Amino acid sequence: MSSTRNRHNIQLAAFYFPDYHCDERMEKEHGPGWTEWDVVQAARSRFPGHRQPKVPLWGYGDESEPEVMAKKIAAAADHGIGTFLFDWYWYGEKPFLEGALKRGFLNAPNRHRMTYALMWANHPWRNMHPHGWNEPVRTLLESDVSPRSFDRLCGILLEEHLQRPEYWTICGKPFFSIYDIPRLCENFGGIPPLRKALDQFRARAERVGLAGLHLNLTSRGETILPGERKSNAPELVEELGFDSVTSYIWIHHMPLCDFPRSDYRQLRTRYLAYWDRAEREYSVPYYPNIMTAWDASPRTVQSDRFLHGEYPYDPVVENTPEQFAETLRLFRDRIALRPEEQRIITLNAWNEWTEGSYLEPDSECQYRYLEAIREIFAE
Repeated sequence: MSSTRNRHNIQLAAFYFPDYHCDERMEKEHGPGWTEWDVVQAARSRFPGHRQPKVPLWGYGDESEPEVMAKKIAAAADHGIGTFLFDWYWYGEKPFLEGALKRGFLNAPNRHRMTYALMWANHPWRNMHPHGWNEPVRTLLESDVSPRSFDRLCGILLEEHLQRPEYWTICGKPFFSIYDIPRLCENFGGIPPLRKALDQFRARAERVGLAGLHLNLTSRGETILPGERKSNAPELVEELGFDSVTSYIWIHHMPLCDFPRSDYRQLRTRYLAYWDRAEREYSVPYYPNIMTAWDASPRTVQSDRFLHGEYPYDPVVENTPEQFAETLRLFRDRIALRPEEQRIITLNAWNEWTEGSYLEPDSECQYRYLEAIREIFAE
């Protein structure tokens, strides 16, 4: 496994949400020059004491510019994050929101300082930028794939990503995660045909000289986005031959109850109980996830009432660098007991600004979350 290491030999991989550059399909919906930074800047405080808007310390940069991405890479690597797990999309027989990765990361002069991998976010793209209270959910891009489309997708992954020297491997095998396995099972008409397609994907990887694939399932017991399916069934992992499991964020495993705020420490306690259960139930390694915070309120229409309802009208989970450091230490000490190749933690997220879960410096906390990572994993 290559990329930034720490004295505990624990690999930190941060999910990266790539909607902070112009994309033709998003501009068609929202207007010329639109990026999700527009949503960040429009956010307002929705209840007393609510800390919005969030202001990025580095400004509203275009992540598809190599020099902008180089700053992100330097900050991540300097503070102990070894991998960006890019949310990767495939709609209408082609990738979507690839500028951050293809024009930004892969052209950054310091890209060798960390690795990257892909998490295929195979959920429909809904109009949530912003979303009104009780407004019908509108699907902009469908995520369903046919076996033929999946075959083409696999070819593009092998040609453009999985053989690159910057691509993250576990035990020599490129890591590839899939977000919504139940949806993919439906697309293929069941588990046996999907298992056959995944086995063929592995075989194609070996034919081009790779050691195989490390296929990872993103687990969910609760849904957040409209149209999501739960995917925490251990039998799916075994029957489809996955090599590991992780989570995208804690709240995929427990509902948020208290409104408008839910407590971070209480949520952490509940997630630790889920981690215990996941290690018992799954037959493959479970890579735990650390959530920084949660606040999807920027994706609400700011003039609407902020009431407890469906996403993005969720409770807010605020955090502090001190509580985050507590979490890092707890997770570090527990995962350090594992064999070295299983010492992997995913982080949500590097830059989910409109869901309030980000490590990038803001004007309030500046580098304190990143400094907590560097300090805790250097102890």
